[in-house]
Amino acid sequence: MELSMSGGALRTFTRCVTCLARVGSDLVLQAHPAKLELHTLNSSRSAYASISLARDFFDEFSLSAAAAADSAPSSTPLQCSVLLKSVLSVLRTPTAALDRIAASLPNPDAPKLQLTLHCLNGVKKTYWIACSAESEVQTLALDRSNFSSRLAIRPRDLARLLSNFQSSLQELTVIATDPAAGLSNVGMDGEIEGKAVELRSYIDPTKDDCDTRLHTQLWIDPTEEFVEYVHSGDPVDVTFGVKELKAFLTFCEGCEVDILLFFQKAGEPVLLVPKFGLDDGSSSDFDATLVLATMLVSQLTDSSVAQQPTTSAQRAEEPRVAATPPPVPENVSNHTKIWSELSGSAPKSFEVNREKYTQKERNANSNAVNDTSMLHSVNARYKPPVADNANDTMQPMQMDHLEEPPDVVSDIPRSQHHPSNWVGADEDDDDDEDEELFVQTTPHYMD
Repeated sequence: MELSMSGGALRTFTRCVTCLARVGSDLVLQAHPAKLELHTLNSSRSAYASISLARDFFDEFSLSAAAAADSAPSSTPLQCSVLLKSVLSVLRTPTAALDRIAASLPNPDAPKLQLTLHCLNGVKKTYWIACSAESEVQTLALDRSNFSSRLAIRPRDLARLLSNFQSSLQELTVIATDPAAGLSNVGMDGEIEGKAVELRSYIDPTKDDCDTRLHTQLWIDPTEEFVEYVHSGDPVDVTFGVKELKAFLTFCEGCEVDILLFFQKAGEPVLLVPKFGLDDGSSSDFDATLVLATMLVSQLTDSSVAQQPTTSAQRAEEPRVAATPPPVPENVSNHTKIWSELSGSAPKSFEVNREKYTQKERNANSNAVNDTSMLHSVNARYKPPVADNANDTMQPMQMDHLEEPPDVVSDIPRSQHHPSNWVGADEDDDDDEDEELFVQTTPHYMD
């Protein structure tokens, strides 16, 4: 087998190899008299990808006489298997710097595949890639007419829809309903009428973190997002891998073709192929196929629906619990309020300040209540708090005999009130800003 390619075919061939490398690890080349096929299969056998390059795709494409005889329709085609990572290493050279690429396989039993890169600067690079002893890829053919449902979408629109899901999502569920059947109003705004397709993130319920993972649901109007949508009858759903879907999306976007997805029901495979505009692709020099296995269990059953997160409509039907106000401390005074020029009018509890002050004095020194310096700052007609030796608590102050009018402010420079009536008197002493603030004495306020 001898072949060579140049120009735009180089970029398309690079996209083909990159797409296949995101699906599987081995590349099987099958040479037919009229085309070259590239196949790969992932390790779990849940994804199969195949790309066919017609004879017109290459500048040169020929088979030896012996190989051509072996490649007859009734016999096995000429094939070899190589590692995709080895081919990617060869194609690491930018296509803009290449003039053409040539490949050679002298005979079907050749141990190595030869790849030659002809650069624009005259440099010639030759690589030999070892062929695997056995190529374990089976050709898979599916009849598109057997699928009852299909949809066509532009790659950029599909990429935009998938951007709503987590990048770590592994499986995606597609639910298709009949647009003519109508849907009940469900959704954030209560209206999804006409949105016949739903995309739902699938989280394995057997995993430990299934409850902490992000669950996403998208309701789609086929007339707005899809180029084509065909489905009739009862709703169906299919769940398949996202990694291979994104690889095929990138390939179709680079080739500027739409994506055509065929599906039937849960447990049946999903078929993805390029959609070449208005024709059937017969005039194109390449074709691609991606077959994905789907989960056997339908997500439309009652048991599986119970595993999905609650919808907004269901949350709206649940009774709302009124917000509980924060608890009010029991020691809040209803008779004393604190006013400060710093805050204009900020009610505070005298009892709260008193308790803070008492706790602070008790921790500092058990004899702080007898400090004479504090007694000098208190008016003689006020009875200071007295320590109770029995329970080591402070008795409340007697406030019933206060007769000073609320609008009278004492002329004495030092406050004649208890130190706890000073706004910020019980704050942290380390706060430099509070130490430099001057606050007027607090007038008495009666409710």
